[in-house]
Amino acid sequence: MENIENLGTLGDKVTVKAGFARNFLVPGGKAKPATAANLEAFEKQRAELEKIAAEALAVAQSRKDAIEALGAISITAKVGSEGKLFGSIGTADISEAITAAGAAVEKREVRLPDGAIRNTGEHELDIHLYTDVDVKVTVNIIGEE
Repeated sequence: MENIENLGTLGDKVTVKAGFARNFLVPGGKAKPATAANLEAFEKQRAELEKIAAEALAVAQSRKDAIEALGAISITAKVGSEGKLFGSIGTADISEAITAAGAAVEKREVRLPDGAIRNTGEHELDIHLYTDVDVKVTVNIIGEE
């Protein structure tokens, strides 16, 4: 019923484990069992679903352009004498900083492959906006004592 990363695109028939379908795909409206009635109903809705997916992709592309226009994001945090942070900078802190700079980002869209940031300096990370729409952001952590 919609594009799902690492699984399939709109209209694909895929085989998944029963628990994944029962607990995530079907209750979320992301997929339906491939029965004859469901396939027929899907084909009637296909144009509308493709239009919705195209609109979501266009919104994600415009958000990507807005985030790229911001440049580097600066976050100020308290540090010790060796340049290590007291605490860490996580997805919530990064999403708040980007949103404050002028482009709305949710914390679930921020990807931190190495975990939370614990040192000052420049860090490059990904923002995942939509399937196949990612943007790289440079976050500059500035220490204050």
